[in-house]
Amino acid sequence: MVGIIMGSDSDLKIMKEAATVLEELGVEYELTIVSAHRTPERMFDYAKTARERGVKVIIAGAGGAAHLPGMVASLTPLPVIGVPIKSSNSIDGWDSILSILQMPNGIPVATVALNAAKNAGILAARIIGTSNAGVTGRLEYYREGLKKSVAEKIDKIKWEYKNEYDHRSDED
Repeated sequence: MVGIIMGSDSDLKIMKEAATVLEELGVEYELTIVSAHRTPERMFDYAKTARERGVKVIIAGAGGAAHLPGMVASLTPLPVIGVPIKSSNSIDGWDSILSILQMPNGIPVATVALNAAKNAGILAARIIGTSNAGVTGRLEYYREGLKKSVAEKIDKIKWEYKNEYDHRSDED
């Protein structure tokens, strides 16, 4: 199971993308709000009890000062994936990115791109897949779908723009 946490309900629009991809990949998850600043006792309890609840990976999204992923990582041996979120009080998201990315040695947080909760979900599934062949198989199927989607887009562009962009002679 994957734990998906965020500092505020304003982060839900972004963080639900992790939940959506985990559902698609058949990975169980729990999703809740855990604020490092407004509910530090809840954060402490969540991180300390996650493993005994069956959580294998935690995805933590946060904007602004973005302390949630690092603080949770300091409280649990589980892998933590940080999702920096561009929030209303953000400095174009750079404050969140740097707060999550620049962790001290010994307390790592895997960090995905700004607002990239979907990638966090895929990364969490890959971690789960190291010990779950069913998840690994679904990830392979997902990757094949991405590959097929690109091939379809290539064909669509060839068809729609052939006359406009293909100026080769028929003899080439």
